[in-house]
Amino acid sequence: MKEMSGNEFRFFLSCDINLPVTFRIERLEGNLPSVKSSISEFDYTTEERRAELYVECALFIDGAPFGLPTRTRLESTGPSYCWNELITLSTKYRDLTAHSQLALTVWDVSCGKDEGLIGGATILLFSSKKQLKTGKQKLRLWPGKEADGSFPTTTPGKVPRHERGELERLEKLMNKYERGQIQRVDWLDRLTFKAMEKIKERESCKNGSSHLYLVVDFCSFEHRVVFQESGANFFLPSPPIASTNELVIVWDPEVGKMNPSEHKQLKLARSLARGIIDRDLKPSNNERKSIQRILKYPPTRILSGDEKQLLWKFRFSLMSEKRALTKFLRCVEWSDLQEAKQALELMGKWEMIDVCDALELLSPVFESEEVRAYAVSVLERADDEELQCYLLQLVQALRFERSDKSRLCHFLVQRSLRNIELASFLRWYVTVELNDPAYAKRFYCTYEILEDNMMKLGAGANGDEDGLKLWQSLVRQTELTAQLCLIMRDVRTVRGGTQKKIEKLRQLLSGLLSELTYFEEPIRSPVAPGVLITGIVPSESSIFKSALHPLRLTFRTASGGSCKIIFKKGDDIRQDQLVVQMVSLMDRLLKLENLDLHLTPYRVLATGQDEGMLEFIPSSSLAQILSEHRSIISYLQKFHPDEHGPFGITATCLETFIKSCAGYSVITYILGIGDRHLDNLLLRDDGRLFHVDFGFILGRDPKPFPPPMKLCKEMVEAMGGAESPYYTRFKSYCCEAYNILRKSSNLILNLFHLMAGSNIPDIASDPEKGILKLQEKFKLDLDDEACIHFFQDLINESVSALFPQMVETIHRWAQYWR
Repeated sequence: MKEMSGNEFRFFLSCDINLPVTFRIERLEGNLPSVKSSISEFDYTTEERRAELYVECALFIDGAPFGLPTRTRLESTGPSYCWNELITLSTKYRDLTAHSQLALTVWDVSCGKDEGLIGGATILLFSSKKQLKTGKQKLRLWPGKEADGSFPTTTPGKVPRHERGELERLEKLMNKYERGQIQRVDWLDRLTFKAMEKIKERESCKNGSSHLYLVVDFCSFEHRVVFQESGANFFLPSPPIASTNELVIVWDPEVGKMNPSEHKQLKLARSLARGIIDRDLKPSNNERKSIQRILKYPPTRILSGDEKQLLWKFRFSLMSEKRALTKFLRCVEWSDLQEAKQALELMGKWEMIDVCDALELLSPVFESEEVRAYAVSVLERADDEELQCYLLQLVQALRFERSDKSRLCHFLVQRSLRNIELASFLRWYVTVELNDPAYAKRFYCTYEILEDNMMKLGAGANGDEDGLKLWQSLVRQTELTAQLCLIMRDVRTVRGGTQKKIEKLRQLLSGLLSELTYFEEPIRSPVAPGVLITGIVPSESSIFKSALHPLRLTFRTASGGSCKIIFKKGDDIRQDQLVVQMVSLMDRLLKLENLDLHLTPYRVLATGQDEGMLEFIPSSSLAQILSEHRSIISYLQKFHPDEHGPFGITATCLETFIKSCAGYSVITYILGIGDRHLDNLLLRDDGRLFHVDFGFILGRDPKPFPPPMKLCKEMVEAMGGAESPYYTRFKSYCCEAYNILRKSSNLILNLFHLMAGSNIPDIASDPEKGILKLQEKFKLDLDDEACIHFFQDLINESVSALFPQMVETIHRWAQYWR
């Protein structure tokens, strides 16, 4: 950051950005040359062939290819061809050089064996001013040429200066506008956009559509990103330092490294205090205060040398304080055998810790096998319901074990043998990780131990199924998902609209795959293993109108009822699975404090890297409700009318709506859930509002200037507006829920820490930063009363953004919901 004449310029350096290069391939503009293709060798009638296009993206650094090229999915519904697909390269921004460029080539696969080359273009990632390019870039394709990644390129996507007209000038300004560099004035913007549409039409009539353009959207950062090679020092200002009062930042390679003299001093102090001297030591009043302060630290906090020394010195007097064990174990110099031995002896005599602290001991920070085994012995006290809340994270924690057949692995298997629901989830969580090249062997080992142990189970004393049958009932779940994948493949190839695809689905279920309508033996539902499903009802099964065509299937259940499930293929739903698990856990924590906020933790299960099942909850999106009923209240009046009730609906229904709005407002704030719009906010007819689709978490958001609280104007209006007593009640539920969840901040942080090695996109990109962002949301430095004020201010700030009295930042937040 540099300050000059009162103006602040903030920027990031590219060498500091440890995130993968990400951009979005949006669409192809212009008309493809029409191609006729003959139907067969002997039939000379011709038909118009529908092009099927994909974009190949390759990164070139200083003219040489870097990493493997990436392809988008096929797109055949054009013109205009719209992929709108996010591409994440394996290369990180910090690895780029000033001459890094993207080579983008559009191919057509409808030509049969020989793929048709449409054209290509290249674009440099940094501008001539060494700034990272952001926002939308419109690249002119070179017809019939593959993108040339050499430097300088022969296929630049930039329109040559002498050919640029009014349209290019406007697009450049539009890009600035979208990045927030041009002030938004609503009435003026609308007039401008209308005028721009006319200019576009006029230009395209004048030029014809001879050129093809590919629109690419580069991601934006909070500040500009300036190119800087890793490790280089900042340039010193040209005048001598003494003559200016500017701050000069110099790169110090030893920052954060251990100070050898301090380390030596600590060792000496400990060796003196290792013996009998420490046993009777009691901390003074000030020391006791310091210790209590340390014990309140979140699990993410790294202890300083003095803090470690203090806890080690008074370790004997801390043994009756169960919260102190995890902090004490962080102080131990595990490489010193004598010290490690004494620490393990003390651990065995320590006051028994809570399950939450046991989860901390399974994090990557603790490598000692004895410590990890002790953590498992504490987990053994948790009941099955609690264990199921943490099972996803415990499977991830297998990565941090020292061996494949660890105590944790055996514990998870043994508990699963006693509970078929746990066994079903354990099997799926492990199966999904078999694709991880680094840890596949470890997860496969756990899978085999589960299989062997379950097969050896005899029939239960009360006539339960024997182990072989139980295991086969779980394997049949995989067979079912494999058949659903085949169905999706067949359905996607059907030409025509969604209705045609639905007809094909029902035809397949009733005909070729009729064994899916009545299973030979009931199968345990993968998302809810306690429910036995006996077949699919073809007439009630359908397909959603979206790019991936997810299936909505109705299954008969053994009890005579039915359950609806969504099956997706082509989407990684592990992040959704994690968020919904957190919603479910938070719902449990709130109910333990007698606060039921009518949340909807629908079940989600990833059954592969790009497939999975979700429980279908009958509901309507707010977008749909507002288009059909104009307001949330008139929608609820349809289901729960009451002339004497508030706004003409029953008091119970309004209370349910207010509580669910409060619950999700707090949870989406804590988890930093982004990309909220009226299509991913759903409402059930009993008034329960809930969120779906969690592609962006921990503060990431594809839209600029997201408001801190995800509250839309229509939700506040349904409570009677910002002055209404119902809105006041909503705020009090928010503050109560926030303070309850803050009490469990350590548990939530520990669970996220165990996900540090997972392949969940928004965690894997930078686990440490993600967990710190989460910790920041809990405001752990404030007491409960201060937190109520903080949270009320947060709600007021976000809500005032939705109504007319606007200041500049508030205007930006209002744009979020458009």
